[in-house]
Amino acid sequence: MPDTAPDAEAFARLALDLHDVDGLDETVERILEFTVKTFGCGYAGVILVHGGARVETVAATDPVVTGLDAVQLEAGEGPDLELIADRHEVIIRDVREESRWPRWCEAVADAGIRSMLGSRLYTSQQVIGSLNLYDPEPGAFDEADADVAHMLARHAAVAMQHARGDEHLRKAVDARNLVGQAQGILMERFDLDADRAFEVLRRYSQHHNTKLHLVAQQLIDSRTLPEG
Repeated sequence: MPDTAPDAEAFARLALDLHDVDGLDETVERILEFTVKTFGCGYAGVILVHGGARVETVAATDPVVTGLDAVQLEAGEGPDLELIADRHEVIIRDVREESRWPRWCEAVADAGIRSMLGSRLYTSQQVIGSLNLYDPEPGAFDEADADVAHMLARHAAVAMQHARGDEHLRKAVDARNLVGQAQGILMERFDLDADRAFEVLRRYSQHHNTKLHLVAQQLIDSRTLPEG
């Protein structure tokens, strides 16, 4: 679809831009902005895989994309699911002439979309999801577009993997800080040492089947532990 493919400098700028953003949500938003601008397509979206099993639409430029993704998950068939499973790209030049995934294709056509290009998001370590482009016109994407989308998807996958890792690290640090604050409260209030205060938190966590950092948060917020 683009008159000229983005050059190496454009991808280098994108890589630097993604390096400077904060968090997975903003990373994906920047990727979608670049995608729509580069391809001039009607819509774009990103599907993510969590834990190798759970699949969700993490961002889309229009709610119609989220709805079509939901059709795939409900029907158990569709291009995005195949991208995640074992394919690197999917080009659908016209959903009205596409024999694969009939239920999804019908929903796409009903939504006023005729063509689709999907590219797998993956790194050397894992499959992250898929980057998906849609357009109301048939024949909007060709093999040259697929090559560009593949390059974009590789850049995007690396950035998203780093963003997810950073978020997990931040959450772990936040949880550790919460537990530390809660330990301090117990140590001061009941004259406990750090190990004993941690054991109190752990016992409440196990007894109430509640994650340790949530027990700590309740203690910090209310200055009381769960009853029981």
